[in-house]
Amino acid sequence: MSNCSPFHLAIPVDDLAANETFYTQILGCSKGRSSDHWVDLNLFGHQLVLHVDPNHNSQKAHNAVDGKSVPIPHFGVVLPWDTFERFETLLKSHQINFIIEPYIRFEGQVGEQKTMFFLDPAGNALEFKSFRDMDQLFAS
Repeated sequence: MSNCSPFHLAIPVDDLAANETFYTQILGCSKGRSSDHWVDLNLFGHQLVLHVDPNHNSQKAHNAVDGKSVPIPHFGVVLPWDTFERFETLLKSHQINFIIEPYIRFEGQVGEQKTMFFLDPAGNALEFKSFRDMDQLFAS
């Protein structure tokens, strides 16, 4: 697998202060530039921008994956296994309400991964995952 460049993702939030607090104090993101209507965050080396949308509708569709109801849309980061485990412990210490508790998906199959889903205060769904073998990331 080749090294990938950092991504840039902008997401809508209805309450900038509450979401900034969640991403910085709970998820551990560092803050970059900001204004009254947006804030740049460093999410595991990727640029995440929270933009105020007072009409943000967080209603989600769901798809069945490995017997779980996965929220659509969602975003997140693929983390190294040990980083994922430390992050999982951190989230549990903050009593995050998981949509899908951390578990091994596709166990014993191509693409085996550890994954977890939860919501930010604006209702945006986040997925974090990890592969013991990163070559399985795009395996079919």
